[in-house]
Amino acid sequence: MDIVLYALTALLYGGLAVAGWRAHRQGGTEAVLSSVPQMPAVPALPAASGAAVQGRALLFAALVAHGLLLHMTIFPHDAMVFGFAFALSAMFWLGAGIYWIESFFFPLDGLRLLVLPLACVASQLPLVFGGVHVLSYAAAPLFKLHFVIANIAYGLFAIAALHAVLMLFAERRLHGLRGALERRAGGWLASWLDTLPPLLTLEKLLFRLISAGFVLLTLTLVSGILFSEQLLDRPLKLDHKTVFAVLSWVMFGALLTARKVSGWRGRAALRWVLASFAALLLAYVGSRFVFEVLLHRPVV
Repeated sequence: MDIVLYALTALLYGGLAVAGWRAHRQGGTEAVLSSVPQMPAVPALPAASGAAVQGRALLFAALVAHGLLLHMTIFPHDAMVFGFAFALSAMFWLGAGIYWIESFFFPLDGLRLLVLPLACVASQLPLVFGGVHVLSYAAAPLFKLHFVIANIAYGLFAIAALHAVLMLFAERRLHGLRGALERRAGGWLASWLDTLPPLLTLEKLLFRLISAGFVLLTLTLVSGILFSEQLLDRPLKLDHKTVFAVLSWVMFGALLTARKVSGWRGRAALRWVLASFAALLLAYVGSRFVFEVLLHRPVV
């Protein structure tokens, strides 16, 4: 059953990613060949609407298949198997889910072209890098609550980091680097940036994601302390994972404070977002990768 879900998830994500890039390339080619803007033909509108609905339906099916796969592989027989590959898979599953929800309210075609290939690759990583640590207390309600909250928070921050990357590219283009981008990438990157919504829309969505993620990350740290004391009879220990998680929480909190107090925005704020996410990634995925793959040691 697991291998069927792996194949189905890869097929759906991969098919949608390929279809999206093909449509983007065709659109870019037509834009270059057409020197005079034209109004779209009326008969083409229902087809476009139908294609969008079909794409959302297929993405929803991919999310269901990926979610079932994660549940079956992470929680086998009231235990828990987890590792950095499962962490990345869960992170991009949530990221794709957030994109699916937000696509009903914002035109996010450019983000889809980035999220779906990453989700496709991440969903298959557990086949190569299996979890090395099995938790016997995974059935505890407090631990499951902590795990779910943490993964939703990390998913929100993952999609926020992708937004920040897109905004940096878009801002560079707005500051007169369009010609350089086209010479460097043959025009495809510039045409891809044309599919993005306005910078102000991306910025609004970015800080919505960060605000929600910050609240959930706070709950993650609090529930982690409660979980550690209840099940392990000890407070949360100060290891590398905890240090990076707290550092990321402080950095995101400082960003939101600066945004509210002084309206902080622009490249510096976007780079701060990426630095904060990097600290969170080191806590959530990096430590597991080092222990499991490089040191071949279980993560406690």
